[in-house]
Amino acid sequence: MPSLYSAAFHPGSMMVQLEEKVSLLENWSDGKGLIVHGAEGTFCSGSDLNAVRAISNPQDGMKMCMFMQNTLTRLLRLPLISVALVEGKALGGGAELTTACDFRIMASDGVIQFVHRHMGLVPGWGGAARLVRIVGSQNALKLLGGAVKVDLEFGLQIGLVDGALEAPQAQDSADTLLEQAECWLSRYTKGPTPVIQAVKRVVLSGRELPLSDALRTEKDVFGTLWGGPANLQALASKSKHN
Repeated sequence: MPSLYSAAFHPGSMMVQLEEKVSLLENWSDGKGLIVHGAEGTFCSGSDLNAVRAISNPQDGMKMCMFMQNTLTRLLRLPLISVALVEGKALGGGAELTTACDFRIMASDGVIQFVHRHMGLVPGWGGAARLVRIVGSQNALKLLGGAVKVDLEFGLQIGLVDGALEAPQAQDSADTLLEQAECWLSRYTKGPTPVIQAVKRVVLSGRELPLSDALRTEKDVFGTLWGGPANLQALASKSKHN
């Protein structure tokens, strides 16, 4: 398996597929990067309404909520750097999925929309909590309360989107966009795997833990790298920082 992994999902079976992929990636010791994208020109258009109606009782809804909260939390905590490639629509649960990645990059036709209000709901998969951390409480209120459509320009403006993808010229646009995403992500995944995974770990601890615990984690991770192969090789090969 290469150091960058691409995971595509079909809306009908996205929940089960996603949990299976996360379980696989949790055991990927050589991994550095992950690209999450949809199939057939759509990131994820949300839940199938017939399937939602079939589990509309509170008990089944809570089971689904807990399952997806756990899956997306595990996705965010993977020891690699992830990016959501948003082509087409990312609606409802699809919008929540984008927030479980470290970065979001968008094609010109991309739209992220938290449509939960239209369904008489709020996000339940952790999307609201993650959204506040990404764009702040004021913007999160606007996106959730107004069910605002976030296009590329607006997404870049509020910080929900981290990068833009060029409109592909060739007919086989999916491969072209994926290649662009790989190039975009590679700037953050260059270098030895232990170093990239360590970067993700210290950032994750800084985001989730109290300061004293985050500092302790940072010290411990630093200790695993100091004097290690990557550190010694870098010292031997470079006379100054580039």
